[in-house]
Amino acid sequence: MIVRPKVNQFAILFTLKGSIAKRIALRTLMVTLLASAIVLIEILHPSNFTKVNATPFTLLGLSLSIFMSFRNNACYDRWYEARKAWGEVIVHIRSVIRETHVIRESVQRKPLLLNLCGFAHALNARLRRESEAEASSAWVMPIPDAQTPDYSARILQQVGQQCSDLHERGDLSEWRYMLLANHLTSLTQAQAVCERIKTTPLPFPYTLLLHRTIYLFCILLPFAMAEPLGWLTPLFTAIVSYTFFGLDAIADELEDPFGRDENDLPTDALVRTIERDILAELGEELPPALKPVDYILS
Repeated sequence: MIVRPKVNQFAILFTLKGSIAKRIALRTLMVTLLASAIVLIEILHPSNFTKVNATPFTLLGLSLSIFMSFRNNACYDRWYEARKAWGEVIVHIRSVIRETHVIRESVQRKPLLLNLCGFAHALNARLRRESEAEASSAWVMPIPDAQTPDYSARILQQVGQQCSDLHERGDLSEWRYMLLANHLTSLTQAQAVCERIKTTPLPFPYTLLLHRTIYLFCILLPFAMAEPLGWLTPLFTAIVSYTFFGLDAIADELEDPFGRDENDLPTDALVRTIERDILAELGEELPPALKPVDYILS
């Protein structure tokens, strides 16, 4: 995620970090060169361009803008819902930390809290399609079978069993045990929300239709502008293609908010926050909080 102070109006024109310009530069350049070639042909053979009307492009551009707005809103909703789900993970883990203050023996409380930290690491790796076992092995005890289909949920099962054992020994009252069980259920729900976002992309035909229409619009637009605008056509084509290609690329990034793109969620930083909360509660040395590197918070 891009984290940077607000830049002034002059600097914002030349800021590349966090911009989508690098991803769409080649496409925009190709369309601009095509527009230049079309203008050259129009100068050499003007009679072929006199009957090209710009009205259809006006209507198509308006419709395309509306459809792109719907898609971008849908992708941002996925990004924001994912951030809320990770917020729920932090809230409920902190609640477990608070509720387990009644456990007087640190030897009983410490494995429970470390397992929760392992769950956060495992969930982060799961959403990035990385090894959950490797990501959480330093925290989880006992270590579940690496072949378990839902490794993160298995860690929560172990935490639930630890809470049950503490309740049976009388270290947790009935109502406090129920509170902890409710927090674990909420963690499972947050995991399910993240998995739903990860495994359910926007309908492919909808995205494909939008991609194709954007390319067709940007390629055909110079034919309508070549005769009235002349050599200004490549400039306006570049501006229009930068806008449409850019909005399309931003939506692609936001559609999957758990990756490592510049505008994805900083889940590593969120996991480090959980890690620091738990280690501070256990009185152990804290790792440094993650800071943005070159304006990027991972």
